[in-house]
Amino acid sequence: MSEASDKPPIDHGFTGERRGGAADPTYAGALSFMRRPYGKAVQGSDLVIWGVPFDLSVTNRPGTRFGPQAIRRASAIFDGDPQYPSRIDPFARLAAMDYGDCALPRGDLAGSALAIEREAAGILATGAHLVTLGGDHFITLPLLRAHVARHGKLALIQFDAHQDTWDDGPGGIGHGSFVLEAVREELIDVGRSIQIGIRTVAPRDCGIAIVDAYEVQALGVEAVAERIRGRVGEGAAYLSFDIDALDPAFAPGTGTPVSGGLTADQALRLLWGLRDFDIRGMDVVEVSPPYDHADVTAIAASTIAQHHIQALALKKRA
Repeated sequence: MSEASDKPPIDHGFTGERRGGAADPTYAGALSFMRRPYGKAVQGSDLVIWGVPFDLSVTNRPGTRFGPQAIRRASAIFDGDPQYPSRIDPFARLAAMDYGDCALPRGDLAGSALAIEREAAGILATGAHLVTLGGDHFITLPLLRAHVARHGKLALIQFDAHQDTWDDGPGGIGHGSFVLEAVREELIDVGRSIQIGIRTVAPRDCGIAIVDAYEVQALGVEAVAERIRGRVGEGAAYLSFDIDALDPAFAPGTGTPVSGGLTADQALRLLWGLRDFDIRGMDVVEVSPPYDHADVTAIAASTIAQHHIQALALKKRA
């Protein structure tokens, strides 16, 4: 055996297969999400992860355009070992790729929305499940348009400190008003939709159920999971996780942090409680690395996406 062949594998993001774990050193190698191979030819993939590096619609601190890079970097900690809590290698069951990032026209909100929707629709047309790394929360609106075009109207399961139902006026859709616009466009089934972790007050709820942050603390994880189940039912849903649903102690790197939020443990256990839900797509958004410390927020975001991927793998026969 040559000296080169004795060395551990590296750069799985360039050289690896869609299936199976990677063995890159945590501190080195191509930083794709969970070391999935990079590529644009995604036909035949069960799962596609991509980034939308966007912060054109923030109302407070910017920086979420750097979110996908940070989340990918943090995901390097998830090597080829079995993942917790499923104790399986999800990529033994899922053929998965990292699509890279969406190409966006600089300074053009409407053009960016169209680019996100079109590129997402192209990925979804292959039959793959799409996980999106944001980016500010505006990106969920074009993502919903693409998912609803393929799957029909969906329930929205939204973890957030904010309801995002403010009215920015004609053509003024931002990261704090995307839910209102999604309701106006009849993208989401409001009777089955729910928001968890809310701790701000918006002028309207649009008929969406709310479990606010104090209720999460008072009820406990199991009871909140049952409330979500009772609201969403067995129908198809879209999952959107704004990282500011977490308390700033667990996610300081975000644009509009609000004290009194969920702990990382509560959020992950809630997500795991939804693992058998019919979730057709998901995003994790609002990670702003310039305000992060020691990648705390990016680690939380990557773990949220990792838990969702594990849930997908459990549903797929080995």
